[in-house]
Amino acid sequence: MCRMREREGIDDVLGGEKKEKMKTKKVVLMEIAIVLCLVLLVALPAIAAEQNQEMQKVSASASTITTASECDFVLGIYGNANEDDTIDMRDVTYIKLVIFGKKPETEFCDANYDGRVSMLDVVQTKLIIVGKEGKITIVDSVGRNVTIDKPVRRIVVLTYPVAEAVKIVKAERGVCGISRDIRGRKTFFPELSKLPSVGEASNPDIEKILQLNPNAVFTGRLLGISDGLEERLPAAIALVRWDMGRLEMMTNNIKKLGYILDAEEEAEAFCDFYRNYIDGIVKARVAKIPDDEKKRVFIEHFRDYYTFLKGSAGHEVCEAAGGINIAAELPQMTERPIVEIDTEWLVGENPDVIVKTVSCKPGLCGYETDDPKELKKLREELMNRNGWKVITAVTTGQVYLIDHDLVGSTANFIGAIYMAKWFYPELFRDIDPKVIHQEYLTRFQRLDYNLDEHGVFVYPPLTEGV
Repeated sequence: MCRMREREGIDDVLGGEKKEKMKTKKVVLMEIAIVLCLVLLVALPAIAAEQNQEMQKVSASASTITTASECDFVLGIYGNANEDDTIDMRDVTYIKLVIFGKKPETEFCDANYDGRVSMLDVVQTKLIIVGKEGKITIVDSVGRNVTIDKPVRRIVVLTYPVAEAVKIVKAERGVCGISRDIRGRKTFFPELSKLPSVGEASNPDIEKILQLNPNAVFTGRLLGISDGLEERLPAAIALVRWDMGRLEMMTNNIKKLGYILDAEEEAEAFCDFYRNYIDGIVKARVAKIPDDEKKRVFIEHFRDYYTFLKGSAGHEVCEAAGGINIAAELPQMTERPIVEIDTEWLVGENPDVIVKTVSCKPGLCGYETDDPKELKKLREELMNRNGWKVITAVTTGQVYLIDHDLVGSTANFIGAIYMAKWFYPELFRDIDPKVIHQEYLTRFQRLDYNLDEHGVFVYPPLTEGV
């Protein structure tokens, strides 16, 4: 009995100790909680200050962000938030400013193309900058938003200007299929011409394309009039339409291609080269010519009696060279920016210069022709057309023929240099288009081709010293 009471006494003591420990533990936890609260209260102003500092940094950057109005073009890629001609950390800053309510939202802020602007777009833009994005969304030459999975390993290319551009950015290893036209250009495309053909670019064989298992199909803008690829290709294959013949869109297109194919440096190198000649030399010199002293030019398409309107490759090349395209404002009757004219209209306009683009083939002109006799014959026929002998350009002999490939492709800057030389020989006496053409072939097309020995691209040929 005594032992039981003794045990109960011990239990009471132990129970009291446990209660005391629990009480002490609660007090300690409460003290810790109070300390943490105090620390948090002290830290809150610092955290707020840090966030405010970040906002101030971002806001301070706003004044240095380049906008579209300061650039020649807006690079059509989602992630180009400030709408200039490149994607860099300024776009990251711009997206943050939009999120903080400091800048208006632009279309390209939605870098990951999910329909809203968030920190995910900051992440996507940073990935684009370092070349690690898993997909990229661009605006193609017909205004379609196209999302492309990356890296792009297999491409079917259907037009030669696009194939030429792919070679410029050194990405031809990714091409797995071509059109019949590219296959026929063996001298210019010695390797690509060996690849499987999927038929005519205007109506390619879909089954052959699918057998090649491409990530993307690259084709021309105007081919969309007839090829129906939007409906015929599965959604898993990205369809991108390009207008690679347009001089005023060239650097935009090449830069977009560089981002798609992870070849930004190669694209930038060509754009610098291109701008040096077009902007730095040709446009800079002709800008000093008063409008009333500029040559009035009739540019005939390779289809007889058709001419180039505003928005066409021929118009932009002529204009860059300082010519006034007399047909620029004629009404456009079809989707194509060309229109048929008659002799009466042309005689009434009485141009100073006539330039005809020629769709070249072996024996006529181009890289697989060495004798200009057929171009000479074609020029004589042109000058002897019924009713044309009274036109100033004909009476003064200012009638020229040029390979259409130097007008409607990535080589259009060469066409502009030839035209500038024809229009204003004294102003461009020191410029040799053939030397520039050779540099382009050697440096950007990596062709072992000597223009002093091969090729016919213009007629009459430029005389030495002119």
